[in-house]
Amino acid sequence: MTSFDAIIFDFDGVLLESEFEANVQLAQLLTDLGHLHTPAEAIRHYTGLSGDDFIAAVEGRIGSPLPTEFHDRMKEQSIRALGEGIEAVAGAIDFVRSLPPELSKAVASSSSTKWIRGHLDHLGLAGAFGEHIYSGREHVTRGKPAPDIYLHAAEQLGVAIHRSVILEDSEVGAKGALASGATVIGLAAGRHCFDGHDEMLRGTGIDHVARSFDEVARLLGLNQTSR
Repeated sequence: MTSFDAIIFDFDGVLLESEFEANVQLAQLLTDLGHLHTPAEAIRHYTGLSGDDFIAAVEGRIGSPLPTEFHDRMKEQSIRALGEGIEAVAGAIDFVRSLPPELSKAVASSSSTKWIRGHLDHLGLAGAFGEHIYSGREHVTRGKPAPDIYLHAAEQLGVAIHRSVILEDSEVGAKGALASGATVIGLAAGRHCFDGHDEMLRGTGIDHVARSFDEVARLLGLNQTSR
């Protein structure tokens, strides 16, 4: 892989195991409300979506508006997760800590900055990205799969997007990352990455797919001896 000036991380499903945890809970919640879902179905249909796009996708599949109970319980689950913490994707913490201090890095996520910063604190990575934590809800008008959040992150880092590497785990995120002009690595290391996840990522047009952060390090030519 060619040299690069910055690495931009998606958050949920790349650094945090929240995609798996949230979709297991989502599947149970929808099933409780009379709309049978398995965790695999929730992961396949809703991973990477947020806000109005997420709600529209769920309502489109169940064929009716979501009740108030759904929104209330989703909020409760989010508050509980932020308070208790969620485990990191395997290898993520060591990988971030091993990056050269001079390498520019940022988080570009569909989640809120409150969610990202709270979980980075739980993971012991509170200072790893400095001020470079960006939300598709807060910093740009168009969220993923538009490329805007990645372009914003690169601009704030002061690097050219084509000299940046983006790590993404979802179809929605991968499409947006590719549209930005960056080099994209599809990461299939999280617990939500069932059989076929690699092929799904390659189907977006990604050339590089890694199943672990060790593979990411090899793709990038990074010295991981400090790990």
